[in-house]
Amino acid sequence: MSAPPLRVTREGAVATLTIDRAEALNTLDFALMDALLDGIAGVAADDSVRVLVLAGAGKHFMAGGDLRSFASLLDQPGAARAEVFRGLFARLHAAIETLVRMPQITIAQVRGAAAGFGLSLLCACDLAIAAEDAYFSAAYRHVGLSPDGGGTFALPRLVGTRKALEIMLMAERFDAADALRLGIVNRVVAVDALPQAVAEWAHSIALGPALALRHTKRLIRESSARSLSTQLNAEAESFMACVADDDFVEGVRAFLAKRAPKFG
Repeated sequence: MSAPPLRVTREGAVATLTIDRAEALNTLDFALMDALLDGIAGVAADDSVRVLVLAGAGKHFMAGGDLRSFASLLDQPGAARAEVFRGLFARLHAAIETLVRMPQITIAQVRGAAAGFGLSLLCACDLAIAAEDAYFSAAYRHVGLSPDGGGTFALPRLVGTRKALEIMLMAERFDAADALRLGIVNRVVAVDALPQAVAEWAHSIALGPALALRHTKRLIRESSARSLSTQLNAEAESFMACVADDDFVEGVRAFLAKRAPKFG
């Protein structure tokens, strides 16, 4: 019996999903497609989790799709191949939607390759910290495919339409410094410092005011589809919900007492 392609670990209010196919550069095969949805949905449904970290085992985040597993379909007619992937995408893209919409804050921990679906996956996360050895590529054109995983949705919002077109159409590799400059990642750190840097952000968020941070994520995620008036109304509703929460009382009292707040 083969090992599960995804490991779930927990430290306090921080859950980590580790893609565990290091021998295959954590590439996306059929089993991992199912595991991603189950893993992400499981965390999203657990209100005691405040932060989700997505990582890859070994030296890579995810080097795209597993072409060796896809090769098993090559002898089938084109329509049959398309039908197989139609069913797979129903779950795979549900995983991306859950990742974006879940109330928990998500952080991508990136080293080595983040290519193809791996690039789309990290772009779907709220935050991303990369090691200096990380490298990125859309890669799809090299195997005759258009992008998936919400990459054509998230990437233009991060880097702008023209740069997103360049990244997707040219499929050239770029490094962590370029990813930082473009806004694809938030920080770049030494390889050995990556786990600690992610842990510091994760635990800082986990100790923060949960309701306020979840509302903040939702407001920013939904802002591009709203008018200014609608967004202002949404901000007001969220603000009032936070005012009614115990964390607001603790935050104000801690500020006046000149001490660190202890949020619930």
